[in-house]
Amino acid sequence: MTYSFSQDLASNAADIERALDALLTGPALAGPGVPAERLVAAMRHGSLNGGKRLRPLLVRQAAGVFGVPAAAAVTAGLAVELVHCYSLVHDDLPAMDDDDLRRGQPTVHKAYDDATAILAGDALLTHAFAVLASEAAHPDPAIRIRLVGELAAGAGAGGMAGGQMRDIEGEAGFLTERAIAELQAMKTGALIRAAVRMGAILGGASAEQLALLTSYAEAAGRAFQLADDILDVTATPATLGKATGKDAHAGKQTIVSRIGVAAARRELAEMIHDALSALLPFDQRADGLRETARFFAERQH
Repeated sequence: MTYSFSQDLASNAADIERALDALLTGPALAGPGVPAERLVAAMRHGSLNGGKRLRPLLVRQAAGVFGVPAAAAVTAGLAVELVHCYSLVHDDLPAMDDDDLRRGQPTVHKAYDDATAILAGDALLTHAFAVLASEAAHPDPAIRIRLVGELAAGAGAGGMAGGQMRDIEGEAGFLTERAIAELQAMKTGALIRAAVRMGAILGGASAEQLALLTSYAEAAGRAFQLADDILDVTATPATLGKATGKDAHAGKQTIVSRIGVAAARRELAEMIHDALSALLPFDQRADGLRETARFFAERQH
């Protein structure tokens, strides 16, 4: 059967939307106490009804390289998406990127308030690891521990959160292109890297296979961020679903601001070539990963 990226994208998004909808309820989130309705509503606002769910798609596709059914990768993908949604809720806060619009609707702190947005993000992040710790993620507890470690590394001080800190520091001084690339590899690339590696772990990848898929993920992550920076300059808010031109206004340093759009597009093509080259040893079961890399470069929003 011929692979269809559009069908894979839509099917994965529907699976993750259902999983989010089921999880983000008072009873499902209950612990020693009952969650506040306002907190649950804010979590749902920041997570549901939007987004392409690309990071869970990468979990699914990487696992599929080793024959893992899509349904068996949903729980791990859900955990990655919860972390991604938390990061967006916090990124939009006035103390961070100060955005009013996300996915075409008011950001969580605008729809509710700053404190509620902070707590909603905290709760999304926390529950991501509860999801990964459940038997639904994988029947083998050793695999679940590896998945938890991968997601924590991708989201933490040496990954996404650390990259955000470097990005903020960069607003106060000049960064070399190498330093920009390093911070972006952490801020954006680390969670993409984690998603691919988690899928490979679900599939029982060998050390060599995991290394190849990691190379793919790192190149694809660089491409995703560069494409995002290009769109920030070239797209309209209506197309993008959020404000544009924010990087320049905030004084953020990007590869695009340093070398221009035309040169950035050439560099983007090289990154996609690197990502696809890492997949050469794999058969047609890696076609999903190939098409996702191409989508990163060609997307319009």
